[in-house]
Amino acid sequence: MKRFTNILVVFDDAIGAEDALEQAVSLARENTARLTVTVVLRDGEASPQLVAETEKRLRRLSLGVQNAGVSDVQTLVLTGIPFLEVIRQVIRAEHDLVLACAESGSTIKQIFFGSTATHLVRKCPCPVWIVKPDQVVPYQRILAAVDPHNSDSEDQINTLIMGLATSLASRDHAVLHITHAWDVDGNDRDSLRSEITIEQRDAILKRHHDKHHAAVNSLLSRYSTSQFNHRIHLPRGRPERAIGQIVRQEQIDLIVMGSVARVGIPGYFIGNTAETVLGSQRCSILTVKPNGFETPVLLLEE
Repeated sequence: MKRFTNILVVFDDAIGAEDALEQAVSLARENTARLTVTVVLRDGEASPQLVAETEKRLRRLSLGVQNAGVSDVQTLVLTGIPFLEVIRQVIRAEHDLVLACAESGSTIKQIFFGSTATHLVRKCPCPVWIVKPDQVVPYQRILAAVDPHNSDSEDQINTLIMGLATSLASRDHAVLHITHAWDVDGNDRDSLRSEITIEQRDAILKRHHDKHHAAVNSLLSRYSTSQFNHRIHLPRGRPERAIGQIVRQEQIDLIVMGSVARVGIPGYFIGNTAETVLGSQRCSILTVKPNGFETPVLLLEE
């Protein structure tokens, strides 16, 4: 999986930080990437003594990372609001992936609302990987949530999602589940509401199902699937409900999906499918944004 060259992992005292670091080390080793390990201390707690102790702890940690096969390791102590300082570091150093841990025992809903991860997923310009603690690795079941019938920016997201999901499935020899939630649109939606026969209704549904199936197969055909098994799910209905059901039924370990942002409007977030889908799911999540996403976070003048 040669996709990342400059990885940033957020390391703190939360349970599960070691899991995020382990995943980051594995990715850095496989990609021959630079790995930066950072701790963010809030302004009120960043005494000179604590900063010095944290720097010393990170230096010891970096030796272990080097012994694990990552030669290019940097450590960094930042002070301020965690999500702001992480994103500013991403901008300064042009990191192409951020990893952080999810609090042990928390649902993704608890992680997303009112937390550093919320802001990172919404506002960080590069992919963000929230790692669930105590999860079996390598992953056994990966879910790619795509929407091949949408705008150009969504097609970019689909490409990013599938590129990452297929690479990870190949690496881990995992089963890749590809899901696309759909519904009937246009005049056919009105037809379903009118008095038609069961045969006519079934014909309409089959036509739309087949159309969406063909679109997903077309998207999948761009990628090699020889290294892993895959399954396609085409549930009809609202994405958040349909995808959430697949996550639970298939016991998904990692979801790869878009945190949808409108290109050209800094930090503008539309739709809450990701948050709703993940509201009760305990799994890791890797989120991507379309090309051209502009973060609302600005660098401070040095």
